[in-house]
Amino acid sequence: MSDSNGQTRIQKYTSLAKFGVFNYTELPRRSTGRLIMHSMAMFGREFCYAVEAAYVTPVLLSVGLPKSLYSMVWLISPILGFMLQPVVGSVSDHSKSSWGKRRPYILTLGIMMLLGMALYLNGDAVISAMISKPSKKLTNWAITITMLGVVLFDFAADFIDGPIKAYLFDVCSHQDKEKGLHYHALFTGFGGALGYLLGAIDWSNLELGRLLGTEFQVMFFFSALVFTTCLIIHLCSIPEAPLCDNQEVNTLQDNPQDPLLMQNGSCPYGSLEKVRNAYMKTEQTELATVKLEEARENNEEQTQSKMTMKSLLKAILSMPSHYHYLYISHLIGWTAFLSNMLFFTDFMGQIVYHGDPYAPHNSTSFRTYERGVEVGCWGLCINSVFSSLYSYFQKVLLSYVGLKGLYIMGYLLFGLGTGFIGLFPNVYSTLVLCGLFGVMSSTLYTVPFHLIAEYHREEEGQQDTGLVSSSGRGKGIDCAALTCMVQLAQILIGVVLGFLVISAGSVIVVVIVASTVALFGCCFVAFFVRYVE
Repeated sequence: MSDSNGQTRIQKYTSLAKFGVFNYTELPRRSTGRLIMHSMAMFGREFCYAVEAAYVTPVLLSVGLPKSLYSMVWLISPILGFMLQPVVGSVSDHSKSSWGKRRPYILTLGIMMLLGMALYLNGDAVISAMISKPSKKLTNWAITITMLGVVLFDFAADFIDGPIKAYLFDVCSHQDKEKGLHYHALFTGFGGALGYLLGAIDWSNLELGRLLGTEFQVMFFFSALVFTTCLIIHLCSIPEAPLCDNQEVNTLQDNPQDPLLMQNGSCPYGSLEKVRNAYMKTEQTELATVKLEEARENNEEQTQSKMTMKSLLKAILSMPSHYHYLYISHLIGWTAFLSNMLFFTDFMGQIVYHGDPYAPHNSTSFRTYERGVEVGCWGLCINSVFSSLYSYFQKVLLSYVGLKGLYIMGYLLFGLGTGFIGLFPNVYSTLVLCGLFGVMSSTLYTVPFHLIAEYHREEEGQQDTGLVSSSGRGKGIDCAALTCMVQLAQILIGVVLGFLVISAGSVIVVVIVASTVALFGCCFVAFFVRYVE
């Protein structure tokens, strides 16, 4: 944008919600029902994740994907996510959509998840229907479509967590942020457990399986239905206030008595929920006018233009050191957790059940391996159930041990649990210790975001920063930088862990690595992560 003198003029944005137009002193408290509605997106996402975990390997094998392409499938998505998450987080901080800052991105990523599932669960059937004669061309197209679906789904499913958390932080008071994070973890566990249970059913022998064709189509039907329903509920949960530029803020200030401005004017209220109160009380309007005047006077310090890649990198690198330590701890935690979870069913089949995945498919060794994989799926289901239960009890434990105690406990129990599994690979003890995986899962989904919320609260108490902090960061960047540690962990695992398994000649190295990394992480979160008193 340029002015009459030919000089570049940067458009500034500010959130009306920050200055009391909608909530004159602080964000309103949200009901339990609204927070549960907000958490449904996590339920649907984890349900689809569980379906992918149960079916993606059989799907890839069924279309004839070469082993040389496996690493490419699992590395493309996290690499893209790691590079793009902070960028999209920054863009969403400055999104001027009338529907709010976060929900347009959540909706877009949700549609990408559905498209990815459709491609990897139905791609082979679609290509077979289009090309009647079996040929190498058909196989290549099926492999391409399936790979594209897996990459697209993983990318969107990993990506969507950041905007969902930023959405929660934008629209909730500090107390409701804590409750919301607990509900997120609770419904994440429930969604995963239900997805694993449905994946364990032999649909080929049931009427619905015969009606839809294959078990892949059955799981796509359930996944699409559950996720679409959960996504709609989530988007309708809590109102979002849109951003307004300087001109619109000035318009609102010049017309403080216009009660319909936010509904019919140039800066509409970004919510599916209708604005219930058509008129503001006189004293509330006066207070809003005063706060808008303050916003106008300090606008240069309180707002930030849309960021370039250079300014984005500068904002991330210039974060206070306690943010960087938190991100490192999150990377360590997810590296340990995913090291175990991604190879757990294979560990059960080879180490616990002594099966052989490379034996002939009609051999006893291969059937034994398959039995171990099935039991491993039940172990993952136990993990999801305990994750939900622990998320509920976290609220009670928090008042006794604090965030530091919860963080250390999650890493310590997971490290000890995986260590015992590696030393004593027994079926029953392994299934019992799967409950500790749920403790770690719930910890990773809640405590780091609790700490981010505490850091934001501390910064807001020190200075009135408006939309972004003085360093040019918004909540979207902070949440995106935290969640992209998951992608970085996947990249590290994809590059390093396969090499370690080949070098050791046994998959038992997986649980040893997971235990070692988790115990190191326990020391890191105890001595380096900063906790707000």
